[in-house]
Amino acid sequence: MSKYVKELIQSEFEQKVADGDVREFIVFNVMGVPGVDNNVMRGELKQKGVEMFVVKNSLFRRALRSKDMESACGLFNGPCAVAFGGDSIVDAAKELVDWTKKVKAVKLKGAFLDGTVLDGDAAKELAKMPTRRELHGQIASCIMSPASQIAGALVGPSSKIAGCVKTIIEKAEKDAA
Repeated sequence: MSKYVKELIQSEFEQKVADGDVREFIVFNVMGVPGVDNNVMRGELKQKGVEMFVVKNSLFRRALRSKDMESACGLFNGPCAVAFGGDSIVDAAKELVDWTKKVKAVKLKGAFLDGTVLDGDAAKELAKMPTRRELHGQIASCIMSPASQIAGALVGPSSKIAGCVKTIIEKAEKDAA
């Protein structure tokens, strides 16, 4: 590969890292994945908002060093691909763990998130965490739970009183008729 081409690739990597696209990512190996499976995997990941690209390790390491993400450089040994995107890194991890089950050649090497390097096993555990959307739902239900209990406590006695008044009115109407 010519020096000019390497510089173009490295500048593209640096641009992705500088734009904040690649702040959290998963590193995995796709060596030995059949072409059809690779294309299907890329397509499904893309549909779910997860980007994937195969990297030249030395160039991606340089891009990481230029953006103070040097601790992640240890993940890039041997053939590597990087996945990032979705609502959070958990989305990407869940998708890739699913693909490790479908295609045995896909191997997780690790992940980088919030300045922390995770090994392959920790990256698999990352997939078990709730996604950002699920966390928002849990927070909303925690917030709504006390309010719904208060509303129930306020409405409960008044509905009983209303039922009693209705019964008295119906009884009075029967007696009058």
